Amino acid sequence: IHVDGSVDPARDIEVIDTELLLKDLETVTKRAERAVRGARTGDRAAVREAEVVRGLQGHLESGRPARSFTGEGAAAVMREVGLLTAKPVLFAANVAEAELGGNAYVDAVRVLADKEGAEVIVLAAEAEAQIAELDPPERADFLADLGLERSGLDQLVHAAYHLLGLVTFFTAGPKEARAWTVRSGTLAPLAAGEIHSDIQRGFIRAEVITYDDYAALGSEQAVRDAGKLRVEGKDYLIRDGDVVHFRFNV
Repeated sequence: IHVDGSVDPARDIEVIDTELLLKDLETVTKRAERAVRGARTGDRAAVREAEVVRGLQGHLESGRPARSFTGEGAAAVMREVGLLTAKPVLFAANVAEAELGGNAYVDAVRVLADKEGAEVIVLAAEAEAQIAELDPPERADFLADLGLERSGLDQLVHAAYHLLGLVTFFTAGPKEARAWTVRSGTLAPLAAGEIHSDIQRGFIRAEVITYDDYAALGSEQAVRDAGKLRVEGKDYLIRDGDVVHFRFNV
């Protein structure tokens, strides 16, 4: 039973957003008072911070979240203060299995999400629980019956990674295959360092296969034979889904 006695996700989102914004406004108001006191000393950094904080305070007072506040020095101040409305947003809409294509509630959420530039993932929690218990072949058949290529959970994880600026690359050997998470824009040697500092220190090159090529062709040798294995150097930026073999010497 909903606390307001009715189902209205758009209303609920606005209520939560308002509560978060008021909390941020309280935090920023205290910070602004401190920043103004510091600016009275004439310190240039303190004066600049006071300007940024006052601008942020006005932004919040107008009902807009901190994440839409821009300007020189804004990002640094928001990181330091740790504002709730500065965080990126992803909406997950839980619906009945028959409404995975959407409904009026989802449409209303999408309208709000579009204003934020946010993404909406539609999933059916009950169906997801069933999918989690199935073997891979059965899972694929179940998803096909639902008209889906990926489960809602997979979509949610992928969207969250993208929102946080993260990518996944894979390494595989005779004993283990493993996924590694790094920030988007990570250079190959730094990604190698996630595995072991020696690999980063002695980095020579990265042999890279896309996950799609690996899945389609079935083996590393088949990818090599098809000429789809790439050799990349220290300036290569790791991409989401790369299957990588690092060559190094220490």
